[in-house]
Amino acid sequence: MLCDEGEGHGVALGQLHGLNRTRLVELMGDQEGVVLLQGGKLQHRYDTDKEELFRQESHFHYLFGVKEAGCWGAIRLADRKAVLFIPRLHPDYAIWDGRIKPPSEFAEEYELDQAFFVDEIKRVILEEWKEKVVHILSGINSDSKRSFAEAELESVLGDSVCELVVRRDVLLLRMAEARLIKNELEIQILRYVNLISSNAHRYVMRRVKPGMKEYQLESLFLHYCSYRMHAREVPYHCICCTGENGAVLHYGGDQCPLTACIEDGDMCLLDMGSEHHCYVSDITCSFPANGKFSPIQKEVYLAVYRAQRAVEAAICPGVEWIDMHKLAERVLIENLREFGFLNKEYSAEELFENRISAYFMPHGLGHLMGLDVHDVGGYPPGRERVPLPSLKYVRVNRTLQEGMVLTNEPGVYFIRNLIGPALKDPSVSKFFNVEKISSVLASRFGGVRLEDDVVVTKTGCETLTKVPRSIEDVEAEMKLPAPLIE
Repeated sequence: MLCDEGEGHGVALGQLHGLNRTRLVELMGDQEGVVLLQGGKLQHRYDTDKEELFRQESHFHYLFGVKEAGCWGAIRLADRKAVLFIPRLHPDYAIWDGRIKPPSEFAEEYELDQAFFVDEIKRVILEEWKEKVVHILSGINSDSKRSFAEAELESVLGDSVCELVVRRDVLLLRMAEARLIKNELEIQILRYVNLISSNAHRYVMRRVKPGMKEYQLESLFLHYCSYRMHAREVPYHCICCTGENGAVLHYGGDQCPLTACIEDGDMCLLDMGSEHHCYVSDITCSFPANGKFSPIQKEVYLAVYRAQRAVEAAICPGVEWIDMHKLAERVLIENLREFGFLNKEYSAEELFENRISAYFMPHGLGHLMGLDVHDVGGYPPGRERVPLPSLKYVRVNRTLQEGMVLTNEPGVYFIRNLIGPALKDPSVSKFFNVEKISSVLASRFGGVRLEDDVVVTKTGCETLTKVPRSIEDVEAEMKLPAPLIE
């Protein structure tokens, strides 16, 4: 049996977003005025009238939970009054897209104080509320390094923008801090989307067999998630690797169309997650396509498995995430040395100090999770990236707190463009068992990654992901018949 999925997440969504607004207002402290956010816009495919499937902008969704495009939202800081502004639709909308709902229906559905039309923003904020200060999102996402698209104030306020003090220096940082710590209702949804996604992974594990194509595994996963919880969106393209493709960290993009045929003896590395109410999961499973680990696959898998378990046991409030990354590196080094991939003339500490782990795990241990697969808040003011191999790619540099949700995803890969040059460099190759690693590089074995989503608790962490992890459990799972999903 797959894990019991129950009756869904059971969360009162209006209450959830009300709690989110309360948290933001508290973090705004003694700031005055109005928080004004522009929601996501409906996008079209290039210059055509083909509409893309709409997904709400994450900050806007966090506060309002609104699924429609073209909206604005305002929160008056003095009394926490939350108001939605909806687009005034042309009557023809009802012909093509369905009934036009009045503002009052939006206010009731999303449990907001009031709702108006977008063209009434000026009247409400300036004339009724008589507010003079407006806080908007502006600046750089510290995690992605991308600029935030500012709200188009002139489009709704016209020349009256000049009458306002527009604050761009407060809101983005406060929003990141608000979204960093998940409340219990958010965690409940994340448990649900993890459960469905975990069962989808297990469904694929039971269906895989040599001779299939990579895209068929992706299709099985997507179908399960869509069928079980109406998941029409995924938070990132499925990384669905087999064989040597497992050494491509983000395999599955435009240059990797998942067309490889799965061969007997291949290792499958499937990094796939789903999305529900804009909250996401990010799970990676690695397993042999024929259901039985080879000796080399078993050694590498054990190294990654032990690193993941060590991190899971060490996570708790007060520890530094950078230290968790280093812990994973140390465990990987110890095991790769034990299994003969590294030269035992050098101690594990010497190998660690020479950053040898970065040749096998060039990425960071994990990242924050929530409304985005790489959620905001990883680098607060004063924290910078560590300019060392692999450490420079760690997406979180902060002290863990209760309520933070992160991925725990160590891996070991045999990346030809990374390890190959190292084997030719005497200053580095001396640390490797060149013969054994060269043998792996010449094979179809790409690597192993294991990824769980975890929430930091008062005393440790809760692993939200529910998939088999030990070698014995993986092999046992793959012997089970694939269930019907009805």
